[in-house]
Amino acid sequence: MARLAAGCQLAALDRLGGGHHTLIAMPETLDRPSPSAAAPAPARPAAAPRMIGHEIYRRSTYGRAHPLAIPRVSTCIDLCRVLGWLPDRQYLVSPQATAAELARFHHPDYIAAVQRAERDQRLEAEVKRRFQLGLAGNPIFPEVFRRPATACGGSILAADLLLAEGGLVHSPAGGTHHGRPDRASGFCYFNDPVLGILRLLDGGLTRVFYLDIDAHHGDGVQDAFHDDPRVFTLSLHEEGRWPLSRGETGGPGSLADRAGGLARNLPLPPGANDSEALFLLEAAILPLIEAFEPEAIVLQCGADALEEDPLSKLSLSNGALWRIAEAIKPLAPRLLALGGGGYNPWSVGRAWAGLWGILNGREIPERLPPAAESLLRGLQWRHRLGRSPPEAWFTTLADAPRSGPIRPEIRAAAAAVLAP
Repeated sequence: MARLAAGCQLAALDRLGGGHHTLIAMPETLDRPSPSAAAPAPARPAAAPRMIGHEIYRRSTYGRAHPLAIPRVSTCIDLCRVLGWLPDRQYLVSPQATAAELARFHHPDYIAAVQRAERDQRLEAEVKRRFQLGLAGNPIFPEVFRRPATACGGSILAADLLLAEGGLVHSPAGGTHHGRPDRASGFCYFNDPVLGILRLLDGGLTRVFYLDIDAHHGDGVQDAFHDDPRVFTLSLHEEGRWPLSRGETGGPGSLADRAGGLARNLPLPPGANDSEALFLLEAAILPLIEAFEPEAIVLQCGADALEEDPLSKLSLSNGALWRIAEAIKPLAPRLLALGGGGYNPWSVGRAWAGLWGILNGREIPERLPPAAESLLRGLQWRHRLGRSPPEAWFTTLADAPRSGPIRPEIRAAAAAVLAP
């Protein structure tokens, strides 16, 4: 294995917008594969950005009481259309991944069990326990196979497009980063980021950078590529949030967790704000990506790190997510932007629509036009936060910035992930 030299870089500002700079040294060497030949170039010049979606997400739900009872992908797509950001030529309907395609990562007996769960709408207790189906937040619902298989088909299609054309593909239904080869986990039945990355690797790429900014650790993806030198995984997530254990130090997803060497983790303390996220962008995320020199970046852009989300205690605005995506876009010839978590229909729909706008160079309006406002006023959410939504959830796309102090543990984390 060849080693990549990476010198010192000016990586961070002490305070965003301030004038005090901090020098952070990159490790002298960073392991990565040495391709035997030049990386495969896209067969054609980069096409216009593409969005992949499907109508299945408009009507499918995990159940009335489940956090994923809300419309997410359909809200994002509808907002982009009423804003004039999604002409038909940029939209593709996702295919459903076949059992053979799913078996590139998932065990055939598990795939068959998910298919049987959809067909029969029930499984024996032993089968449920073995595959975690119908248990632990992974319900059996009418589209329990077709819905996640469609998300996987979208990520596989996106990888094929990126191999052929380069550029950018956004698949907001993707990002199911907890899925395991042989069982469901954390609302995720299959793991579409893994399948998308495997398609890129099978197509000849040798350096793929996976960046996960969901509030929950990207455990399924990190573990899938634990010992694969072709894939670098970096996860930002709330410390102690499931699947991690609060108070545990040194375990999976901790600052010390590097998997087989090409993984880094940035656990964020509760209340992490925009200033801290953007400090980490400059001081850690961008230096790591630049050092790895990826041929493709896969971004898992879960929206559950936003302040209004009920399943985390982070305090980011959607502007912080957009800034991260905008900053990494030029660092590779191929970018696959996925969705992920997000359990407030207004915050997740606005975040992913804005992500598409930002990545297409669109200007975010200060106030949404009447059609977009009407769309957002039509959403419903059976949660206490949905009883009296603030006007800003109806009238704006961008959240107010949520700046704040940069805590010492954030600065220490940035230095730690860059250390040899």
